[in-house]
Amino acid sequence: MRDDGTIVIEAPTGDDMRALGRRIAARVRGGDVLLLSGPLGAGKTTLAQGFGEGLGIGEPIVSPTFTIARELDGRFADGSPAHLVHVDAYRLGGADYAPGQAAVNRLLDELESLGLDEELEDTSDDTVVLMEWGEQMAAALAPERLEIHIARPLDGADANAVDADGELTSDGTRIVTLVPVGARWSGFTL
Repeated sequence: MRDDGTIVIEAPTGDDMRALGRRIAARVRGGDVLLLSGPLGAGKTTLAQGFGEGLGIGEPIVSPTFTIARELDGRFADGSPAHLVHVDAYRLGGADYAPGQAAVNRLLDELESLGLDEELEDTSDDTVVLMEWGEQMAAALAPERLEIHIARPLDGADANAVDADGELTSDGTRIVTLVPVGARWSGFTL
């Protein structure tokens, strides 16, 4: 752990990413917002699958790209009911977003039209929001959040990362950086 509370973890396989998701799920509570970022194929949905397992969600966790958001029910580590809102914000806000630009207003309008603005601004006691491609949301919403940045270096040294056709596999080292933001996440550990 760094002095600023940032945690950096290496996850060499898809199973390691799912295990990390389970570990994070064991530490969340109602009202939490987690923002996942990383390039395509980095392992955001794989981590989300482990997160869902950690909340005891029986339904499969799949990328909600075409539905924008999926709502699933499970249980927190203490046994109390958990309601997961799993969001894929890839198509929201546009690719030209930068802090302070008018894109923030456009993004808020999109979230409002989907009914997600209320979930993010005032999560209920049993709701956790897990947002893939959430980095564009950080400036506009969720002053208290756990940012999860996933990098997948493909420098050729990791033979498990790419198959014979040059496609990314579920294995291959990822560097996961957890950045706690706000008082809620102060002192966060795994």
